[in-house]
Amino acid sequence: MRESMTTLFTTTWAVLTVAKIWPGRFSAAAMNSHFHGAAELDGPPTETDQLCESRLGSFYVPRDEAFEEAKQSALEAAQLRALLRNLIPAASDFLAGGGAPFASFSEVDALYSDGFLMGEDEPKWFAHQILANIWNSWQRMMRFDTPAVIKGDRFSWLRDGEFARQMLAGVNPVNIELLRELPISSKLDPDVYGPPESALTKEVIERDLLEMSLEEAFEEKRLFILDHHDQILPFVNKMNSLPGIKTYASRTVFYLSNAGVLRPLAIELSLPPTSSSSAGSKRVFTHGQDATTQWMWKLAKAHVWPNDASIHQIVNHLLRTHVCTEPYIIAMHRQLSVMHPIYKLLYPHMRYTLAVNAFARKNLISGGGIIEASYSPGKYAMGLSSAAYKTMWRFDMDALPADLLQRGMAVQDPCMPSGVKLVIEDYPYASDGLLIWQAIKELAEAYVEHFYCEPNSVKSDLELQAWWDEILNIGHADKRNEPWWPKLHTNEDLSSILTTMIWTTSGQHAAINFGQYPFGGCPLNRPTFMRRLIPQEGEPDYEKFKLNPEEFFLSSLPTRYQASKVMATQESVSSHSPDEEYLGKPNSSGNHWTNDEDIQNLYSKFADQLEAIEKMINLRNKDIQLQNRCGAGVPPYELLHPTSGPGVTGRGIPKSVSA
Repeated sequence: MRESMTTLFTTTWAVLTVAKIWPGRFSAAAMNSHFHGAAELDGPPTETDQLCESRLGSFYVPRDEAFEEAKQSALEAAQLRALLRNLIPAASDFLAGGGAPFASFSEVDALYSDGFLMGEDEPKWFAHQILANIWNSWQRMMRFDTPAVIKGDRFSWLRDGEFARQMLAGVNPVNIELLRELPISSKLDPDVYGPPESALTKEVIERDLLEMSLEEAFEEKRLFILDHHDQILPFVNKMNSLPGIKTYASRTVFYLSNAGVLRPLAIELSLPPTSSSSAGSKRVFTHGQDATTQWMWKLAKAHVWPNDASIHQIVNHLLRTHVCTEPYIIAMHRQLSVMHPIYKLLYPHMRYTLAVNAFARKNLISGGGIIEASYSPGKYAMGLSSAAYKTMWRFDMDALPADLLQRGMAVQDPCMPSGVKLVIEDYPYASDGLLIWQAIKELAEAYVEHFYCEPNSVKSDLELQAWWDEILNIGHADKRNEPWWPKLHTNEDLSSILTTMIWTTSGQHAAINFGQYPFGGCPLNRPTFMRRLIPQEGEPDYEKFKLNPEEFFLSSLPTRYQASKVMATQESVSSHSPDEEYLGKPNSSGNHWTNDEDIQNLYSKFADQLEAIEKMINLRNKDIQLQNRCGAGVPPYELLHPTSGPGVTGRGIPKSVSA
């Protein structure tokens, strides 16, 4: 018995403590250009040269970029809490021989009311004598808080309306786009990935259009699509070869009803060609009129989420906010004097980012780390991120108005403060985001105008030009010749570049980071991977599915231990530390680096604007006409509410990518 106990807890500890050092999975050159600032040292740290600083961890982080004590303590506390919360699920998984699924939907609910429950098939002596004692002692600390998405409506994850609402007001509201034409067609090589035409044909889409014709829906901009097909399909065979992972490439079409609410019309799930099928597989799912097709529809929606969760985490979050920010930070330190006005403006928006990224490389995106273990791309996650950087990342498209225009979610309107008008008025991420964007833009423009009041002063600032040159030619060397890079010649050029950088590190990061637990903390709502494909008639699993669709659905989701591991991680990264610096609030070092009254007034005006935006967001969240942020059981949209207290609040905009 003693040996088995030792083995159990040794195994549990090995599973839960992410102690593997960087194994070099970043194989694509496109990503390498981003990691030069926090790259692993070539050799061991020196022990003899007293003039050389020592390394604080596996990845070098400059001492002035390292975590301060409060942040480090908060991070360590979050790690310990995540570790403790996974001890019992890991032990249960070990005793069950690995892979114990949720036995019922109520068992998922128990994660929040009772915490993790031991299964009935596990040894009684272990559950009663040891785990029960540990659990009774730590129950309060280890219980998961109920995520916001199911706090007011525990069945919200089942509803089509909530599925669609999260495309506009969820944790990843940046991928939905206007459906501009039919047929929908892939841009992938047809010789490799099969016929480019989608199975979401005109007939499929217009079947559920009850209020208007298809032509009218296009004319009135009523059709939208979440299209993860081309990004995911090249990796599907690799992903499906991984143990315990089964996935498709997905497309989902939505319709904006007369009531102003999105609803899903149809889902396409695709598999690439195989030796037995040169055309691949493209299956279409709609709402269904009988029990079987309705359960199929639920499974199809569940299979959309891992695609969306992977693109969100690996591309929109990691790549577009964390990684692509590093060249700005490193060039700032290497090319701008600490007294340079642009250094002073940017530094609060770069705080902690190198340290956070180093932590992520060690614990989250390392080989065998949390991301590889918990998201459907597995060990191909960084390959997916590299491919996205190569094919779709553009600095100019990180500007919020430009992104909305590119996706067809807005049209140009010179009468609007931001220059764009939303196609869907009730689009919480975009409507709140444009308020934040405009406030940042006005601050940057006034700041630049103050310091660069002479003609050609931007172009003649050698430090500033060297900073921008390094970002293009070293930080993003593989994209240095792209025509879309902004020039840095005028005040307008500089203020536009600064606005994009500050928005990316503050509002954009907040919108896609701090909702991870509020939305992903329920494994039924947003699973990060699935373990079974949807069976077809004639296959052995089809009869099992028909006999017990609930059991089949639950067995397709991550196991109890896998789900709790993701939840603990998402809770940690969704949490604000006590020393968080929020947009519009004074810096930790104070705003007194200058006695210039004009600059102090600019910051005061910016703070007042942010306070006004907070009040406007609060009013919007009480407006019953805005159904994506107000209604029975609907959580208010607060991810772009500027301030917050510590912990998981689902609100607050830190100045920098600090989590």
